[in-house]
Amino acid sequence: MIVVTGSAGFIASVLVGKLNDLGFGDIVVVDDFSKKEKEHNLAGKTILAKVPRMDFEKWLNEFGNEVKFIFHLGARTDTTEFNIELFNELNLNYSKMVWKSCVKFNIPLVYASSGATYGLGELGYKDDHAITPLLKPLNPYGESKNDFDIWALQQTETPPFWAGLKFFNVYGPNEYHKGRMASVVFHAFNQINATNGMKLFRSHNPNFKDGEQLRDFIHVKDVVNVCAFLMKTQPESGLYNLGTGKARTFLDLVRATFKAMGKTEAISFIDTPEDIRDKYQYFTEADMSKLIQAGYTQDFMSLEDGVEDYVKNYLVEQTYL
Repeated sequence: MIVVTGSAGFIASVLVGKLNDLGFGDIVVVDDFSKKEKEHNLAGKTILAKVPRMDFEKWLNEFGNEVKFIFHLGARTDTTEFNIELFNELNLNYSKMVWKSCVKFNIPLVYASSGATYGLGELGYKDDHAITPLLKPLNPYGESKNDFDIWALQQTETPPFWAGLKFFNVYGPNEYHKGRMASVVFHAFNQINATNGMKLFRSHNPNFKDGEQLRDFIHVKDVVNVCAFLMKTQPESGLYNLGTGKARTFLDLVRATFKAMGKTEAISFIDTPEDIRDKYQYFTEADMSKLIQAGYTQDFMSLEDGVEDYVKNYLVEQTYL
């Protein structure tokens, strides 16, 4: 059995489909299944069982010996949430429970960390274990992810293989339920559809022109390809960045969206809200050398190809992967 937590969500549901494509049908999905808007994400996928999130520890104690691999992608991901206790419960303590169960039953583990752990990038974007305790995330979400990374690195008892994946800006199908936390591609498509134009945040940093703020955008299909690679090869355990390694501007992204939609560009700028200006990232770019050194050789989709795939094959008809 392969377990995927957060399975009704964005990345995890695409991963379930990827595992199906690779011939795995004995997948146990774990999530809060009360949220009806996420039901479409798992529709048509081959799964062995559904386990409610709060029953997972009990289930593991009963069936842990039968589990061959766990992808722990379930988490509270709202970067605007400031209830630290909620993050401690769902992102930190729950992840510790999953880790300890993997140790107990000798189960390899891949879990979701985040590029948000890097904060403003004062120490760069290299997945170096030595800098992990020194990072300064910008919000409780990023702090909770970094707190678990620090805890994992301190453990003497570990799963037989483990990897914490620092996801950068992931976009692609199955994020319809995410609301304001959905990708910029998703919001650009909807805004362009509604108004024939797109408003981007103006730059308040003299080193960057309007719209030339940079992010490392990665398609969800590339993310799950890496997950499958790690399950198959199980290289050296540790933290791994997961972006493309190529920062691109928001202008690049929006122009690709207009092109994929077959619409004329109409881009304007609005002030970045004052309450987030001091926490606004003007540049993120994953150093991907560790994953490449671990043997990953597949090319990542370019931003233009990724946006075209997402818009034409999914967003236009609101279809799922």
